[in-house]
Amino acid sequence: MPVLTRLIPSPVVVDIRPGALDDLAGVLADERISQSGRLAIAVSGGSGARLRDRVAPSLPGADWFEVGGGTIDDAVRLAGAIQGGRYDAVVGLGGGKIIDCAKFASARVGLPLVAVATNLAHDGLCSPVATLDNDAGRGSYGVPNPIAVVIDLNVIREAPVRFVRSGIGDVVSNISAVADWELSHRVNGEKVDGLAAAMARQAGEAVLRHPGGVDDDGFLQVLAESLVLTGISMSVSGDSRPSSGACHEINHAFDLLYPQRAAAHGEQCGLGAAFAMYLRGAHEESAAMAEVLRRHGLPVLPEEIGFSVDEFVRVVEYAPETRPGRFTILEHLALTTEQIKDVYADYVKAIGS
Repeated sequence: MPVLTRLIPSPVVVDIRPGALDDLAGVLADERISQSGRLAIAVSGGSGARLRDRVAPSLPGADWFEVGGGTIDDAVRLAGAIQGGRYDAVVGLGGGKIIDCAKFASARVGLPLVAVATNLAHDGLCSPVATLDNDAGRGSYGVPNPIAVVIDLNVIREAPVRFVRSGIGDVVSNISAVADWELSHRVNGEKVDGLAAAMARQAGEAVLRHPGGVDDDGFLQVLAESLVLTGISMSVSGDSRPSSGACHEINHAFDLLYPQRAAAHGEQCGLGAAFAMYLRGAHEESAAMAEVLRRHGLPVLPEEIGFSVDEFVRVVEYAPETRPGRFTILEHLALTTEQIKDVYADYVKAIGS
């Protein structure tokens, strides 16, 4: 009998709604994630710690661990602290850095992870990747998917709006990333996982085409769901290909060349995606993407995040070096410095000021 389906690694619980945090204890118990109530909960000194007093009474068997930052050393220290504690699961309560530290630590000690996101800054909250700072800059580490994802839209509303905007830029950039993946298939024969590509692209399109804004619960629901779907698409494909193309190469180049001045991850990815779409000749799509990014308060020109044209040209020129072996529109065109300057001038004219 041939295998007619495949198993997809995904959370057993995805709870996205206003008030979801108030039912966290019920989610953990009902889904048999933690029958004993023995939990290791990782929090930051910021958003996660502020929610501790609210959550702690419903989780009397939990131990709380404050995580200092988002480095590999922080994650290793967390793993060491929870090892041998006879816990059922690890809960990461906070933003992306805390969840990534908790992902790494839970994988290191062999425990399932529950991701409780307090902002929607990027698509890592449900991905099989932990992004952590290290001595060489920043590294990506393979980890299992979270066993559960809980996102309370009331908590999301309390976070600075820039985090929501960053998430918008990150998920919209999927459209460009999938286009790069398909380009590599046409040019190099790289295999495209159709399901992963469909999930990532539709997540991006859902946010791109939603009429709501950052203060609208309906829009936040779609954004949160799209970020989760993007993470699952990476599990389906086995790597970050569905959500990382030229857009993310440009983002990484900003981070590496100008580490003290780099903007938010999603801001740089959104800008990179709009420019990459223009590079591949999808001028109408690029202009439409730029219009939506602007409507949500996101940058579409490097000057809007404090970079000169020459600095952006350097970023685009350097970007392919950030992901050796990944083929995108940047590697395909292999533009010279002068060609990048010329196409950037055309891009500016096409999207308007």
